[in-house]
Order: sequence, then structure tokens, then C-alpha cells
Amino acid sequence: MGKINAICISEKRGTAKKLIESATFITEFGIDGDAHAGDWHRQVSFLGQAEIDAFKARGAQVEAGAFGENIIAEGFTFKELPLGTRLKCGDVFFEITQIGKECHSHCAIYKQVGDCIMPREGVFARVLHGGKISVGNNLELAKENIPLDAAIITVSDRGFYGLREEDTSGDKCEEILSKAGYKIFSRATVPDIKKLIVDKLIEFTDAGVALILTTGGTGFSIRDITPEATLEVCTRLAPGIPEAMRNYSMQVTKRAMLSRAVAGIRKRSLIVNLPGSPKAVDECLNFILPQLKHGIEILRGEADS
Repeated sequence: MGKINAICISEKRGTAKKLIESATFITEFGIDGDAHAGDWHRQVSFLGQAEIDAFKARGAQVEAGAFGENIIAEGFTFKELPLGTRLKCGDVFFEITQIGKECHSHCAIYKQVGDCIMPREGVFARVLHGGKISVGNNLELAKENIPLDAAIITVSDRGFYGLREEDTSGDKCEEILSKAGYKIFSRATVPDIKKLIVDKLIEFTDAGVALILTTGGTGFSIRDITPEATLEVCTRLAPGIPEAMRNYSMQVTKRAMLSRAVAGIRKRSLIVNLPGSPKAVDECLNFILPQLKHGIEILRGEADS
């Protein structure tokens, strides 16, 4: 068990990092507002407090962030942790992807004192599950899988504008998910407006929510654009899921062939479109849910395909 002593970011590459009290960590990106965040393997950098203290004992005057580190923590000698080690701080999970680095151009600290510890003592990691971290939070080795979480988006003009009191489809989703052991991360109701659906999907996938269910907006109505919004955010599709739902529902009603539902992946999240009626949600979600857990474990790197 360790503790976060400092969080540092820089808004531009090549500039000194500044201390902040807390930060939002975005799945498969890094720290919100940090110039070194991005779609690569070095999203967040770690450096041990003991290594910094030893460097200072040699007479060097350095401030937090001087070595380009994002997180300073006590309780760990980071370079001794094998590649693939997972760390946990609250809801945030990291996976170590690189130990040390090669310095192509010496930093200001090296030019000042003739040495820099980041290349040999620092490590880099990906963000597997997002969330907020503050100075003083505990940091520990992740001994278990990332907890199963889910978000529910009800797409409905009537629901959003208060023209109906109950979200029966969303309630049915939550009931089934909770019984299956999922923690409900969030529920939201949005109108049939593509940008608002897209924004909510991005918000939940940035947080690393395992399973995001939408309900409604999958039919032939001019306002039904949930599949189009889903396709806009997904980087990979999972066509077998909606195909299985349609095939199963065809045994109940031939009108199931009119469903335009899609499913796909963004970052570490699986997005699945469900119908808008609670009866259809009950049928479809109970049918597919037992198989989705294995897919999520593969997506999170916790199981082999």
C-alpha cells in the first residue's frame, strides 16, 4: 500500500509540470489537461518519493514535476514492478507499460545538476479505468479484476421533456444488471438528438464503464437515431450481439427484423443498443448478458479470447 504525494501536469510539451490537488483520469488517454496524455502506451508517468528524496540528498534542489513525472507516490519502488503490473487508486486502474526511458535531449534538471532519475527510476502506464484521484489517496497493487460496472442511457424525447413519469425500460435494465452483479455507474435520459447521445456515450466510455446500454431509438421513426450515434463513437463493431438479439426475438415476434440496433466497442467499453419497451429489454438483455461478461473481460485484458 502506498500514497499519492503529488499530481503534476503540463498544458504544453516541453514546459515544466505544475502541481494540482486532484485530477480526472480518462480511460485510454491519461490525465485530463496534461499535454502528454493521448492514444499511446505512455499515458501517465510515476516516480517514487524515496527516489526523489535520495536525489535531493545529493544536494539537488528540485520541485515536484521537475522530472516530468505525473504522479509521485510513496510506498513503491516502481522500477521493480514487472511490465503488466496493475495499480489501483480508488476507481482508477493503471497498467505499467514501460520501465524507464531513453533521453534523446537532456532535460533542465540534467543540465543543472548533471543527472536525471526519470530515465532509470520512472515508469509509464496506461489508464484502464478512469476516475478522479486526489493528493493523499491510497495507491495499491490491483489484486482483483476491475469491478463490473454499467451505465444506462434512455433515449426518449418524452422521457427527457417530462411527458412521462417512469423510465420503465431503464428500470428493467438496472434490475437485470444489478441481479447479475453489475454496479450501476450512472443512468441518464437524453432526447432523440444525435449529439447528446454521442456526448453521453463518450462521457461513459472515457470513464471506462464496462457495459453501456442504450434503450430506445432503434426503430424506423425519423427521430430514431440511436444506432447512428453509437456507430459514430465506436471504433470496432460487435455485430454478433444485435444479430443474436434479433434472431432470438424473431421467435417472439417477426417484427424483430425491423430493429436497427447495433453494438460496438470504444476504448475499454462495450456499447449495446436495446429496444425501448421493458418487455423487449427483459427478453433481449437476459438472453445476451451471460455471454457479455466474457467479452468484457477480454476487452479489459483479464481473459483470453
